[in-house]
Amino acid sequence: MANAAGSGGKSAARLKRRNESKMIMRQPIMLISILTVIVLLLLFVIYPLVKILLFSLTDASGTFSLATAAEIFSTSRYLKTFGRTMVLGVIVAVIATFIGYIFAYTITRTNVPCKGFLKTIATLPILSPPFILCLSIIFLFGRQGLITNGLLNITDNDVYGMGSLIVVQVLSFFPIAYMTLSGILSSIDASVEDAACNMGASRWHTFWTVTFPLSLPGIISGCLLVFIQSLEDFSNPATIGGDFTTLSVEVYQTITGSYDMQKGSVLALLMLVPTMLAYLLNKYWVNKKSFVTVTGKPTQARKLIDEPHIKWPLFAVCLVVAAVIILFYGTVVFGSFVKTWGYDYTLTLDQYTRALQQGWDSLRNSIILGLIGALIGGLLGMVIAYITAKRDYYGKRFIEVSSVLMFAVPGTVLGIAYILAFNTGFLVLTGTAAILVIVFVFRNMPVAIESGTTTLLQIDNSIEEASTILGAGSGYSFRRISLPMLRNAFFSGLVYSFVKAITAVSAIIFLVSPRWDLVTSKIYTLFDQAKYSQAAAFVTMMVVILLVFIGIFNGLINLLLAPRSRVPKGAGIHEKTEETK
Repeated sequence: MANAAGSGGKSAARLKRRNESKMIMRQPIMLISILTVIVLLLLFVIYPLVKILLFSLTDASGTFSLATAAEIFSTSRYLKTFGRTMVLGVIVAVIATFIGYIFAYTITRTNVPCKGFLKTIATLPILSPPFILCLSIIFLFGRQGLITNGLLNITDNDVYGMGSLIVVQVLSFFPIAYMTLSGILSSIDASVEDAACNMGASRWHTFWTVTFPLSLPGIISGCLLVFIQSLEDFSNPATIGGDFTTLSVEVYQTITGSYDMQKGSVLALLMLVPTMLAYLLNKYWVNKKSFVTVTGKPTQARKLIDEPHIKWPLFAVCLVVAAVIILFYGTVVFGSFVKTWGYDYTLTLDQYTRALQQGWDSLRNSIILGLIGALIGGLLGMVIAYITAKRDYYGKRFIEVSSVLMFAVPGTVLGIAYILAFNTGFLVLTGTAAILVIVFVFRNMPVAIESGTTTLLQIDNSIEEASTILGAGSGYSFRRISLPMLRNAFFSGLVYSFVKAITAVSAIIFLVSPRWDLVTSKIYTLFDQAKYSQAAAFVTMMVVILLVFIGIFNGLINLLLAPRSRVPKGAGIHEKTEETK
C-alpha cells in the first residue's frame, strides 16, 4: 500500500507538472521568461564550467589526457598546498562557528544590554571591503606596528603567515555562522527549553540536552559555509599569507607567474571539489537533519536568561570580540589620515588626494559596474525565485540547481572559466565591461534567489489567483502584487550583490583590463608596492560608499515597491457613511 501511495503521489505530481506546463505555453510572458532564464544559465553558468572541465582534461591537441593532473598529484608542493588549505579551512570554520554561536546565543537567549550594538558588530565584517583586516594587522603588529614597535619595542616582528591569516579569516567569516545560528536559535520553541527547566534541569543541563542538539544542524551548516568561504578566500592569503600559500593563491601565481593556464585550471578544479562537496552536504543533507519545533500553536514569550554567572561571561566574550573589531577598523581609518605609518603620524589628507588622483577611474568603474550588476542580478533573482517557487513545469529542477551553483564555485575558478569561455569563439567578452557585469550578476544572484524564494513560499497562492480571475496577466500580477511583497528580499539581494561586486577580488582578478580596472585590483597592487596608507584611504572610501548606497537602496525600494491602492482616499469613508445610514 505504501508503494501504491508513493507511485500515486508521483503520478499526481507528474500530472500537475504536465498541466501547468501546458498552461505556461499559453502565457507568452511566462514562457519567454522561463526560456530566457534557461538560455542565460546555459550560457553564463553551465558553459564556462564545462569549458574549464574539458580544458583541464585535454592536452594541446585536444585529446583526453590526465598528464597535468598526474603531475600535480605527484608534486609534493601542490599536495602540501592543498593540505594547508584544508587545515586552514577546518581551523577557521571551528573557531568562527564557536564565536558565532556565542554571539547568537548571547543575543537570543540572555538579557544583556547593547544587543543592537552587538548585532551591528556581528554583521559589520560582511559589509566591509577586503584587505581592511589585513591592513589593521600590518598597522598594529607589523615591523612598524603601533603595538609591536610602538608599545612593545619589537622591531623585527613578522606578521605574515598562518597565525595572522587565521585571525583575519575568523573575524571576516564568523558573521556567516552568527546569522545562520541566530535564525536557528530564534526558531526553537521556548516551551521546549522551559519544560526542561521546570522539571528541575539546570541551565547547563538544559543547554546540552535540549538547546545544543536542536541547534546542531545550524552549527554544521555554519561550519560548512565558513569552510567554503575560507577555501575561496583570495585577498587575505594573497596579502598576509606570506609563505603560507593556499590553493587560490597558487592558482593565481601559476597562471600569472608561470603562464601555465593548463596547470592553473587543474588546480582550480582541485579547489572546486571540496567547496562543491561542502555546499551539497550543507544544502541537501544538513537541511534534512533540521529539527522543527515551531508548530503554529500559540506559545509563551521566551524567558531570557538573567543569571549573572551566565550572561556576564558571555557578554564579556562578545565585548572582547567587538573591541578587537573596533580596534582593527579604527586603526585602518586612522592610518588613512597619517602621512607615513610608523614614521610620521602627522594628520593629512594626502593619502586620499593620491588615491583619487591615481585610482578615481577604478573607483568609478567599480561603482558603475557594481550598480548595473546589482540591479540586473536583483531583478533576475526575483524572476527566478518567482518561476521556481510559484510554478511547476519541465525544466524547473535545472533552473533551481544551476541558478545557485555559482555560490559554491570559488571566484578564482570562475575567473579562469570565463577567460576560457569568452576569450575566443562565438562570444568574445574578455577585456570588456560586459564580462565583469555578467560575473557580478551570476556570482551574487543566489542570495537574491534564496531570499526571494523564502518570501514567496510564505505568500498564499490565492492572492495571485484572485488577480488572474479579475483578468490580470502573469506579468501584471508579478509586477503589481508579488514584486511589492518581495521588496525586503529584493533589498537584501540588491545590497548583497552591490557589496560583493564592489569588494570582489578573486572573481575579477583575471578579468580586469587597463580600460576596465576595478578598485579592489588597485588596492591589491598597492599592497604589492607596500603603499599601505594609500590602500587604507581606498578602503575607507569604499566603506563610506557602501553605507551611502545601502541607504539610497533602502529609500528607493520603499518608494518604488511600496504597495499601491487604486481605491480613492475618500472611498472608504463614503462606504462607511452609507453603511451607517
